[in-house]
Amino acid sequence: MNTFGKNLRVTTFGESHGVAIGGVIDGFPSGFKINFEELQKEIDKRSPGSSQLVSQRKESDKPEFLSGLTEDGITLGSPIGFIIRNSDHRSTDYSEVAHKYRPNHADYTYDLKYGLRDYRGGGRASARETANWVVAGALAYQWLQQFGIIISAELTGAGNIDFSQKLSMDLAEKPSEALSLELPDEIKEKISEEISSAKNSGDSVGGTVTCLIQNVPGGIGNPVFDKLHADIAKTMMSINAAKGFEYGIGFSASRLRGSEVLDIFTSLDKKVVTKTNYSGGIQGGISNGMPIYFNVAFKPTPTIMRNVETINDEYDSTVLQMKGRHDPCVAVRAVPVVKALAALVMADFLL
Repeated sequence: MNTFGKNLRVTTFGESHGVAIGGVIDGFPSGFKINFEELQKEIDKRSPGSSQLVSQRKESDKPEFLSGLTEDGITLGSPIGFIIRNSDHRSTDYSEVAHKYRPNHADYTYDLKYGLRDYRGGGRASARETANWVVAGALAYQWLQQFGIIISAELTGAGNIDFSQKLSMDLAEKPSEALSLELPDEIKEKISEEISSAKNSGDSVGGTVTCLIQNVPGGIGNPVFDKLHADIAKTMMSINAAKGFEYGIGFSASRLRGSEVLDIFTSLDKKVVTKTNYSGGIQGGISNGMPIYFNVAFKPTPTIMRNVETINDEYDSTVLQMKGRHDPCVAVRAVPVVKALAALVMADFLL
């Protein structure tokens, strides 16, 4: 479907090379004044053309709000409608795939499900759709900040350079007030070099995004279905190219003994806390008041600047010769998307 959430609902529309993309946000609280400057900063982080490590498609990505706001930018409580116009699409770049199936894309599966597909930029399957999520998520994050909730996300790995596991252990063992996703400069440099190397060879590389949510009150979530971590996982796995999710120390826990990962309870200023946070702030599907952190793994961009064997829609063998502007590592622009979706999940639960 095209709708996220229960209490805070976001429905999106539009295709990568259509006139515009956009959405409707329903259930957003009334009387909240939006900071449009901060909103645009979050959107710009996701926009193409922002660095040499991402697609060079040039889009202003400035949302036009159609409803739900006063002239002063205060929410009315009614549905907030918005559009983002597409201005720099080159559909001719995709004429090569009009009748050919790109490996690891949604071309073939869309044909199976719908009987046709919009090959221009991938249509609805394009990561262009995530711009809608960042608009909605950035609004949700502004609302969450009044409760002291802070969300940050960072690219923590690309290809063979992976700092995410080390960082997860740091987040588990450091005191809450010392938590940060800031990477050492040498790791940042190695990640950039890994992406540039793939790009220069006409290839692509996968990556990992780490997210940290601080000051979440305890008791958020549900005990059986709709567990907090399950809803976060489902939402993150809806991002284009997402291939894996882990919260807390994740898969590292499977290699350890129970005695090594017990989060011992203690009290601090008459508040229950744990000495460590291997659980990632969630136990039994419900937040325990400790920081929440998780990793999302992204596959390499399947569109690469090399000849690739495939078949066409007549089932004949053929060769793809792609051109155009593509991300050598989708995880770079996924960072603000992960942050935005985390905000939507948390706002949906808090409402």
